[in-house]
Amino acid sequence: MKTIILTGGGTAGHVTPNIALIPALKTLGYDVHYIGSYEGMEKALIADCDIPYHGISSGKFRRYFSLKNFTDPFRVLKGYGEAKRLIRELKPSIVFSKGGFVSVPVVWAARKNHVPVIIHESDMTPGLANKLSFFAATKICCNFPETIEKLPKDKAVLTGSPIRAELMLGDAAKAERICNFEDPDKPVIMVVGGSLGAASVNDMIRRILPRLTEKFNVLHLCGKGKTDESYAGTKGYFQLEYAKDEMKDLFALSDIIVSRAGANAICEFLALHKPNLLIPLPRSASRGDQILNANSFAKQGFSLVLDEDKDLTEDSLYDTICDLYERREEFRKVMLKSEQTNAVSAVVKLIEETALE
Repeated sequence: MKTIILTGGGTAGHVTPNIALIPALKTLGYDVHYIGSYEGMEKALIADCDIPYHGISSGKFRRYFSLKNFTDPFRVLKGYGEAKRLIRELKPSIVFSKGGFVSVPVVWAARKNHVPVIIHESDMTPGLANKLSFFAATKICCNFPETIEKLPKDKAVLTGSPIRAELMLGDAAKAERICNFEDPDKPVIMVVGGSLGAASVNDMIRRILPRLTEKFNVLHLCGKGKTDESYAGTKGYFQLEYAKDEMKDLFALSDIIVSRAGANAICEFLALHKPNLLIPLPRSASRGDQILNANSFAKQGFSLVLDEDKDLTEDSLYDTICDLYERREEFRKVMLKSEQTNAVSAVVKLIEETALE
């Protein structure tokens, strides 16, 4: 039996594409193992996947001054030693890395043991952890055409991001029962702020609720601790912190989506052919990767975009949502033509071609 090690962690975006690959890999006969940090969020996310999880020591490479910059290198070295031991023990045919700093010692250890490595970069511009691992990679997958020019030419492959197959199997009727909208014939807007919520987007949506609910039902995923009980019972409005197993059903019910522009989230919208309005995290609060992601999707005809710092007002948000809904079929037709919506098959094929026999 062939063995594959998956690695990645620190955020859900560094884990969920790995989870999407697991069923296909098992079908092909791979013995799938996961290496993450001792107690990172990846451990909890992988718990339901019925594969062995191996924890290693992990540190972070910071571009700013911190006392931890003096201690974390020792944690990384310890993790490198632990990863080398695991690779010698498991004898994988290949390592697939989704990034995050825990993946760095794993990728380095694979290189040291002559095991081929495939890295996946979700964002338009590569993150530091992946950059530190590029030298060890056999191939580097990416989501955006623009990213290819930022990667080593002989390694770059445009695949899109692996999406969980279960998301394609949603039941809108189940979601209707969850939301219990009084007028189920109205189109549904799903508003997604990310796992931690987007306070500014949440606030702006609630400001225009009276106008929105005249035309739409609003399904609002607010983020942990971000629901507002003063809106409980508002006709045409349903709020919850986040969704897990029911997410596929909520997607099936939704006609259009308003969201931040995290790479994995927007790739889900693309795979599901959901017209979307993206409000990327502003540069003042990030390294600007969501802005680049959103602009790429807009350029490809998949999304409309509002710049939070420059363009986001109550009127602009309402008008753009209405415009998106009126043009929804136009966006769907463009998405249907995309070659980036079958990423699981593309990545698994690359794994098969690259793995040691």
